Amino acid sequence: MFGQGLIKGLGITFGHLFEKKITQQYPEERPVLPERFKGSFSLRVPKCIACGLCSNACPNNVIKIESEKDENNKKKLTGYKMMAERCLYCGFCVEACPTKALLWNHNFERAKFFREDVNLDLFNSYVPSPEDEKPAKPEKEEETAKPEKEEETAQAS
Repeated sequence: MFGQGLIKGLGITFGHLFEKKITQQYPEERPVLPERFKGSFSLRVPKCIACGLCSNACPNNVIKIESEKDENNKKKLTGYKMMAERCLYCGFCVEACPTKALLWNHNFERAKFFREDVNLDLFNSYVPSPEDEKPAKPEKEEETAKPEKEEETAQAS
């Protein structure tokens, strides 16, 4: 029958006409973002080992890392700049970070008037958080449980 697709389409449209409205009044009501939302970047400076893997993984070379060696001959981060105006937001830098120092955050309001203001200086804008001071969890629980098994076998003998 001619116009059958039009009738089906209008039926769907009229069905949605009487549903509950879900419009958010954005500036007054903040949107609820999913946990894995990719907004902007944040850097946990104490975790960063200045290895440069993130800058090597970036296809546009937007990350510039500055580091110096300390008295123990270990690299220490002294600067971390990102030219966000050229960033693809592909996430290769976040995936390449071995210590998970570079993370996505939920900041999506990045509009600026001048182009220079778009660039990120993640080292100087770092604010310490309580998560930085938590001790690292043991990777394998078998190592901590192993001495207990040895004691049980020694007592049984």
